[in-house]
Amino acid sequence: MREKIRFVAQSAMIAALYVVLTYLANLLGIASGVIQIRFSEALTILPYFTSAAIPGLYIGCLLANFLTGTAVWDIIFGSLATLIGAVFTYLLRKKNEKLAPVPPILANTLIIPPILKLVYEVTDSMPFLYLTVFIGELISCGILGLIFLYAIKKHKSKAFE
Repeated sequence: MREKIRFVAQSAMIAALYVVLTYLANLLGIASGVIQIRFSEALTILPYFTSAAIPGLYIGCLLANFLTGTAVWDIIFGSLATLIGAVFTYLLRKKNEKLAPVPPILANTLIIPPILKLVYEVTDSMPFLYLTVFIGELISCGILGLIFLYAIKKHKSKAFE
C-alpha cells in the first residue's frame, strides 16, 4: 500500500511540476509554436529514475497543453509524444544514462511538426519544422534534461527511494 501511495504522489508531483514549468515557458512565449523550448521537457529524463514519471509526464503534458490553450489534436498527439518518450526512456534506463533524453527528442521531433502543419496551418516547410522542433527538444530534453539528470543522480536515493 505504501508503494502505491508513493507512486501516485510522485506522479502527481511530476505532473504538477510539468504544468508549472510549461506555464512559465508559455508566459515567456516559448512553450508553443515553430520553436518550442519548454523547461518542463527537462523532466522527461525522470523515467530513468522512476516509472512514476511515466503517468506524471503524460498527465502533466495533457493538463499543460489544455491549460495553455493548444488545439485538441495538439493536446492529444503532443501528450502522446510525451508518453511515448517517457515509456522508451524508462525502457532504456539500464543501457546508458546519456540515452535518457533521446526518446522524448525523437518522439516530439517526429510527432509535433505534422501537428504544426496540419492543425495550426504553419506555412513553413516540413524539413524546417522537423529541424526547429528537433533543436527545441535538443535544448529542452538534451541539454537541460541531462543537466537535471546529473543533478538528481547525486541525490537519487533521497528523491526516489
